[in-house]
Amino acid sequence: MPHGTRYTVLLIEPDMSLRRLIALGLQHRGLQVIEVGSLAALAEQPIADPDLLVLDVDNGWRDDASLLPAVQAHPYLATLPMVVLAWEQADIACPANTLPLLEYLAKPFDARQLQATIENLLETTAAIALSDQINLASAPTASLLSASGLSPMLTAAGLLLTVIGLMLQLVVAGIGLLVVLVGLLWWTLGKRPERQILLGEVGQKYSPSIP
Repeated sequence: MPHGTRYTVLLIEPDMSLRRLIALGLQHRGLQVIEVGSLAALAEQPIADPDLLVLDVDNGWRDDASLLPAVQAHPYLATLPMVVLAWEQADIACPANTLPLLEYLAKPFDARQLQATIENLLETTAAIALSDQINLASAPTASLLSASGLSPMLTAAGLLLTVIGLMLQLVVAGIGLLVVLVGLLWWTLGKRPERQILLGEVGQKYSPSIP
């Protein structure tokens, strides 16, 4: 089992002695166990959501084939991986696509075999759940990639608009610079004659007169 994960097993076993024996063995393996004597007893006590169901279909003298259809009709139990304990495996039929993960153990069974079967089912369920999460996370990216046929055109249009914007900025900056240069040149040329005239007047005013 994945390290650090604590799973909960729902054990439906009518034989109290066998129920306690199975529960103690699973708890020794680090599993939490919810023990009930029958499917009807689930309605009489609140339970936490289990991760796996162990169902003994033995009614005391032979297997009860009606228990599996009852579990399949349950809104939550039908989705759980299940280990079925039965004397007559051939007499217990499970319709396809009803229980996703189902294992049979013929009675009498070995406790280590039951524990190994439960651990394998839990590991398989965890792997399926992880795969579903990865597929769900990658779905938006796949949708985006499938709709990316227009992306080259959009990219080209964006680059073209960017270049046009830069060119307009350069043109406006060039016009502004040209206006500044023309203004400076105009101011310089307009001031020079005035200065020459003033200097000429000063020279005439203060030059000594020769008799």
